[in-house]
Amino acid sequence: MVFITLINFAPCNEAQNARCQNMDKEIIVKDKKFRLRIDADEIQKNVKRVADEINRDYKGGDIRFVGILNGAFMFAADLMKNITVDCNIDFVKVSSYSGTSTTGNVKELIGLNSDIAGKDVVIVEDIVETGTTMSKVLEMLRNLGARSVKIAVLVFKPESFKDEFNIDYIGFRLPKSFIIGYGFDYDGYYRNLPAIYSLVE
Repeated sequence: MVFITLINFAPCNEAQNARCQNMDKEIIVKDKKFRLRIDADEIQKNVKRVADEINRDYKGGDIRFVGILNGAFMFAADLMKNITVDCNIDFVKVSSYSGTSTTGNVKELIGLNSDIAGKDVVIVEDIVETGTTMSKVLEMLRNLGARSVKIAVLVFKPESFKDEFNIDYIGFRLPKSFIIGYGFDYDGYYRNLPAIYSLVE
C-alpha cells in the first residue's frame, strides 16, 4: 500500500496569502521527502502560455501532436484543451534495446497511427534532460516524412542537456532534481498529483 503524508512546515502568517501556504507543503512518499516545487495553478498558467505560443505559430494550420507516454499524458491533455488550431494527437511509447533504456538507443515508436508525411508535427514530452532519447525521436519522425517537427516540453533541465537540437516550447526550466507529480512518477506512483514536487536531498 502507498502512503502520502502531508506536512506543513513554517506556516504563513496572516499577512501572507493562500498561495504562500500552498508553497510550504511537503509530502513524504514511501521513504523520501518531497517539497512542493510548482503548484497546480502555476502549471496550468504555463501550459496555457505554451498553447498560446503554439496557436500563434500555427495559426490557420493543422498540427499532428505526438505525445510520449507515460509521463506526458497529463501535460498533453491540458495542452490540448487550450489548442485552438486544427489538430489531432497520437500517443506513443519509445521502445529501447534491452538494458539501454537510459542511453537513447531507441528501436521504434510504438502506437504511431497517423500518417505524418508532409505534416507539421509537435512532440509533447514531459521532460528533456540529456536530450539523447529525444534526439532519436526527432530523427525517426523526420525520417517518416514530417514537413516540420517541433518540441513542446513541460520541464527542461538545461544543466543536464548534452545535445544541440532546439526545444521550441518550454513550460519550466528546472535545475537537476528528482521530481514527482503531474505525470512524473516514483516507482510508477504519484503521477496523479496535480502539482510538481522535488526531492528534498
